[in-house]
Amino acid sequence: MRAEYLNRISINPDVCFGKPCVKGHRIWVSLILDMLTDGMTESEILQEYPQLSREDILACLAYGAEMTRERYIEVPLEQTA
Repeated sequence: MRAEYLNRISINPDVCFGKPCVKGHRIWVSLILDMLTDGMTESEILQEYPQLSREDILACLAYGAEMTRERYIEVPLEQTA
């Protein structure tokens, strides 16, 4: 299941300075993690960003969890046309 969530994260050097984002959006993983840390609920985040889904939020959590393991996580780079 974690791998499915991680597939929802993308890194593109030409988008958002190459920061990890929710795939298909310019919403940084770190922004979602910051919102959760600040006490926002999943419902509040989805209200603020209706284009996201619950799975996108879980993907951000999964990515954050993987990063704390101090290991390299391969996320395919997107190419811009």
